[in-house]
Amino acid sequence: MLTDLQHIRLRDRPLIVCDVDDVVLQFATPFESFLQTRGHRLLPRSFKLTGNIVNGTDESVVEAPAVKALIDDFFTEQERWQTPFADAVESLHALGADSDLVFLTAMPPRHAEVRRRLLDQLTLDFPMIATEEAKGPMVAALHAERSLPLAFIDDMVHNLHSVGAHVPECLLIYLPPPLEIFQFAPDPPETVRRVDNWSEAARVIRGHFTS
Repeated sequence: MLTDLQHIRLRDRPLIVCDVDDVVLQFATPFESFLQTRGHRLLPRSFKLTGNIVNGTDESVVEAPAVKALIDDFFTEQERWQTPFADAVESLHALGADSDLVFLTAMPPRHAEVRRRLLDQLTLDFPMIATEEAKGPMVAALHAERSLPLAFIDDMVHNLHSVGAHVPECLLIYLPPPLEIFQFAPDPPETVRRVDNWSEAARVIRGHFTS
């Protein structure tokens, strides 16, 4: 069942839908620090967490249920660990001056209140949706039949695929963080625009919205 979007009020202007973890807020780097406090380490050998988190003593692999519990604990404590990427806050405010902006964060909805509080502390008070559902249908439902420009920003190629399949007219922006584990990430399709930082992302979005 699609998440309720009734709390989102869009105006008559372009829309930007933006992921949060490792796009706006750092995730992988503080998560590594968090793991160390639990006696674990992250050994990036493939593009996933399960199988790459090991016991810090004997390097035995931490099994999937324990990994899920660690991620859950991290999200519970996210206010202690997560900080924004350079230029993210300034760029989002600048973009939000003449576009609607909605955060679409892939996390269990039970952590939405903490995530909302953290974003508000950073002055990022844009509307937010926390869901584990596929992002393509979510963006399609948000945009509906609007004829205005639309952009989607994410660090996960499968989310960009999903949105591209459901909203073909959407500008797709791939903004991966400069982290070792992302060397194992799949390449985005040619329809996706890859950028290296928030300043570049903002330029690309403005160019698309004014073309």
